[in-house]
Amino acid sequence: MENSSKQWRFEGNKRLNSASAISVRGVLDLVIGNLSTDDLRPTIPLGNGDPSQFACFRTSTTAEEAIVDAVHSAKYNGYAPTVGVLSARRAIANYLNRDLPYKLSADDIYVTSGCLQAIEVALAAINRPGANILLPRPGFTFYESRAAYEHLQVRHFDLLPARGWEVDVDAIEALADDNTVAIVIINPGNPCGSVYSYDHLKMVAETARKLGILVIADEVYGHLTFGSAPFVPMGIFGSIVPVLSLGSISKRWVVPGWRLGWLVTSDPNGILQKSGIVESITGFLNISTDPATFIQGAIPQILENTKDDFFSKVIVTLKEAADKCFDGIREVPCLTCPKKPEGSMFVMLHILQVKLNVSLLEDISDDLDFCMKLAKEESVIIVPAEQLKELRLKVMDFDDHDSVLV
Repeated sequence: MENSSKQWRFEGNKRLNSASAISVRGVLDLVIGNLSTDDLRPTIPLGNGDPSQFACFRTSTTAEEAIVDAVHSAKYNGYAPTVGVLSARRAIANYLNRDLPYKLSADDIYVTSGCLQAIEVALAAINRPGANILLPRPGFTFYESRAAYEHLQVRHFDLLPARGWEVDVDAIEALADDNTVAIVIINPGNPCGSVYSYDHLKMVAETARKLGILVIADEVYGHLTFGSAPFVPMGIFGSIVPVLSLGSISKRWVVPGWRLGWLVTSDPNGILQKSGIVESITGFLNISTDPATFIQGAIPQILENTKDDFFSKVIVTLKEAADKCFDGIREVPCLTCPKKPEGSMFVMLHILQVKLNVSLLEDISDDLDFCMKLAKEESVIIVPAEQLKELRLKVMDFDDHDSVLV
């Protein structure tokens, strides 16, 4: 019989619980828990960027054939190198070089398990005692969750809806101090559907250079644009400021479950090498997991042989969906959306930038209540933005002396 008086020395890691609470997945679990088990209608999952759940989105036959060829070759059944299979790294460099004024090499590429792991690597590599990072508001909450776990202090700068969700550059300079190490730019925007111009990104790069900080450019939705502005990679400005560019095949090829991403040191001046960031990136990957080797083996064929008509079809479908969603929101009195999305998959897949006027609704207390009842009554899953905001504010301290979110 177990001794009930025994004092066990272990307990759960509260930092994980707190970090999870401010994640999209954590809040989505709350909403999904309200689905009615008696409702026979299919669930409409609009809570995260996974278009593969919809029949109108399917990856290219080129990508599917590349996976089959990689498996049949029997060349990719073993462990991959820490930084990724060399052929995959070369192919990713060549793919990104199409848009850059200088040439990346395989040595600039680190293959990751999706873009989420690229975020983990980037935040771990730049962290040091007392450091802080500048994050956009609204933004992708995984950055907050991971920063909280890393004890990396967060400072938020606002995106300006009246200016197409551009960065409030003046606010960046006011927020930064001697402990600021980086700024995160998400382009095309998650969750706002914004697409930044060359001039605006150059302004951000010059501001970061002035402050002596690097730029983490989250470009997982790169080239998924359907408005008047084209996609401009932040790496173009690598000669102005060091850039850690993050991406993956998840969104453009509609395969988020394949978990193949990359972190790129867009830094022709070699500053990231001299500062030890490159060594830290490799150090993290040495104690982390890898994406499946056979998917890395398929990457050259996927990146080099996918035809433009596949991408065009995805863009047309995204634009149609975004237009319908935006027009539908305008017909609902309690909802307002400041700007039609021009890129990524957002507003289409959740309504983080849509404002909810609960005074026009009966028996709805806030946006979380709205989302839970929408799930229960209509089997539609969306993300409650204000709830995420409130959770961020609550998760302020993991230790007595460590302020995490400000």
